[in-house]
Amino acid sequence: MTKKVKRKSNFANNSFDFVLYITVLLLLSLGLIMVLSASSPSALAETGDDSYLYFRKQGVLAVIGLIAMLFISKIDYRFYKKFYKIAYWGSIILLLLVLVPGIGKSVNGAKRWVTLGMQFQPSEIAKIGLIIFYASYLSDHKKELNGIWDGFIKPLAILIPPILILLLIQDHLSASIVIIMVVAIMMLIIGCKLRYFLTAGTIGAGGGIAALVILAKATGKGSFRLARITSFLDPWQDAQGSGWQIIQSLYAIGSGGLFGVGLRRK
Repeated sequence: MTKKVKRKSNFANNSFDFVLYITVLLLLSLGLIMVLSASSPSALAETGDDSYLYFRKQGVLAVIGLIAMLFISKIDYRFYKKFYKIAYWGSIILLLLVLVPGIGKSVNGAKRWVTLGMQFQPSEIAKIGLIIFYASYLSDHKKELNGIWDGFIKPLAILIPPILILLLIQDHLSASIVIIMVVAIMMLIIGCKLRYFLTAGTIGAGGGIAALVILAKATGKGSFRLARITSFLDPWQDAQGSGWQIIQSLYAIGSGGLFGVGLRRK
């Protein structure tokens, strides 16, 4: 009987992706510049002498993120597949933590934050967990994804619990849309039929918009979303509320044009 030799992965010795790294650096640098430009007046008003307050905090987190990225890039991606079910259930539990007294925190009426040593939105971690789950699930069932049940209904049905938590408990529509789009793209890439998405997407989008409008009109819940969509017709009708962002964008274009006035710090 021959003994099976366990081969060690040489993933950590793979060549470094400089193109991806430089792209991340450029995007990160642009984001830091925008933070400095947008936050320096507020920081100066709050501290009296430190216009770099928020920029410095964001810079520290950026450096930590880069170090974490370099470390994680050396981990074989196939390692995560061992924990894909844990990633799914862990994401659901994490999303439900907003209901736990002393841990969940409500900001502006929305329960989207938790405090565990630091304050963060569990939906951001759930996005990563669901990506790991679907990458593993779809690769394991790749040969079964041609039909409408295994290749469309079943994968999306698995997504219903976290989406319902985001919509009904956290009132987090934007995170729900991002997760649905990411999962849909993953399904299309792996081989699911585009026609299912086109048909269901058209019906689902129309039904979803109608449901939001009816819910907003009947109960007032989510009415701010409807106001954001319709405020562009007359932003001056509620200049201090739903029309605020649109009016500020008009001011910005009026003073700086399409390319802005450049970086300003006071």
